[in-house]
Amino acid sequence: MKMTHTTLALIAAAAGILSSTDAVAGTKSGKAPAPAVTPAPETPFVTGTLGLTVNTHFNSYGQDIWGAGNSFSDPLFNPMLELNFDLGGGWTGIIGTWWDVNDNAPTTIGSSIQEIDVWGGFAYTMDKWKFTLLYQSWNYASQIEHIVDFKIAYNDGVLNPFLMLHGRVGIEIPGFDEGLVTQLGIGPSKTVGDFTFTFPVSVSFDTDGFHSGDAGFAWAQAGVNITYAISKHLSMGVGVAYNYTNSDVIPTNPDESFVSGSAGLTITF
Repeated sequence: MKMTHTTLALIAAAAGILSSTDAVAGTKSGKAPAPAVTPAPETPFVTGTLGLTVNTHFNSYGQDIWGAGNSFSDPLFNPMLELNFDLGGGWTGIIGTWWDVNDNAPTTIGSSIQEIDVWGGFAYTMDKWKFTLLYQSWNYASQIEHIVDFKIAYNDGVLNPFLMLHGRVGIEIPGFDEGLVTQLGIGPSKTVGDFTFTFPVSVSFDTDGFHSGDAGFAWAQAGVNITYAISKHLSMGVGVAYNYTNSDVIPTNPDESFVSGSAGLTITF
């Protein structure tokens, strides 16, 4: 069969198109460009949390510091700032501060600031486990309390149990001894839209003299916290908790049981 020049040209053109398509597909030539991959966002070295919270009580492991009891005295303003440093390999460096601001007593710090706490330490995260070790210095007027905290948390997304060992290694307040508070707790949570509901429950035990009382069961707490995400870095929250304390272990509280509440804003960066 004779082919005209026109027929040969059409066959050549079709062959060129097929050859070109084959190269782009990369099934035979192997020279096709790799598909574009969006790089994972780089984890920032420094992240932080700023909390601006108003509390009804200053509750220090069951001790009602200002003796509010069930009377609900003037609210307390408790700002907090914590910075986290990504050290790689699951390690995080931590520094932070917490303040107690109110007019419940004269203060030598100034501007109604009753207490300034500072802390520093490290955390190590492995899968769902997180281990945190902190040294804290609690400073009120001319008195200082030295604290070492070790926390083990398992973030399973259901109960989120934890163990906290709160050790007092130095104190300058008469009537209170060095010692240990052992706290066990859970923090189930549920997110619905922009709202997150958390239901913390915990129980703690003191060594002798830690809260100027006997050793043993000291404090149990159960509550609910509701957080609303205003934006990616800003949220507001409210919380309420029922507290039951053992007067033999924490004899300074005006009421063995009391309800505490909080409300505030949290900024992350």
